[in-house]
Amino acid sequence: MTAPPDDCLARNEWICGEYLNTRRQILLDAVGQHLQLTAVSVLIGLALAVPLAVLARRWGWAAGPVLGVTTVLYTIPSLAMFSLLLPVYGLSAALVVAGLVLYSLTLLVRNILAGLRAVPEDTRQAARGMGYGPIRLLLTVELPLAVPAAMAGLRIATVSAVSLVTVGAIVGFGGLGNLIYAGMNTYFKAQVLTASVLCVVIAVAADLLLLGVQRLITPWTRAARG
Repeated sequence: MTAPPDDCLARNEWICGEYLNTRRQILLDAVGQHLQLTAVSVLIGLALAVPLAVLARRWGWAAGPVLGVTTVLYTIPSLAMFSLLLPVYGLSAALVVAGLVLYSLTLLVRNILAGLRAVPEDTRQAARGMGYGPIRLLLTVELPLAVPAAMAGLRIATVSAVSLVTVGAIVGFGGLGNLIYAGMNTYFKAQVLTASVLCVVIAVAADLLLLGVQRLITPWTRAARG
């Protein structure tokens, strides 16, 4: 029995609207897992990167080891990274999150540290002259002025995490990567293309969202450009 001429699934076409209609829930579940893994890993990475960057800024001798270790972590291939973490986390979503956190540290720590170092010393001295202590100086002067550089690192780390989540398909927690992996094994063209396009859409949307947040919380940069 031959497939009807309008059955794009049976013809295994790359672009197939019927695939979207019949696999809508599967796609939504995959997108949800992809977003969750990305958001959790980037937020944890940011929570670790800020104190590491502050430590490296406060004690100059710590900058070399911190940047060196995070850079070495970034050079480890993703499959090797997941394999090294497997004895600790097993086949779980935590394995993927841990790997993505370690990868994000290089981009986040380096950019946050660059932002802190770019704060003019005159500004620090003026704040100290007004009675600002170290904590208040950090929270109200240094970190806000470091936001543009930090956000640049956060945008890159987020887009990178969106891409790397797909590798989690090897342990069953790859979001849209699960669909790409399964589709490539069965040569299911519509599934491979749809999941891949959705990954690109998520990456672009996340980058634009963070760019909007950056402009919202750093109005002084817009004034300077104007």
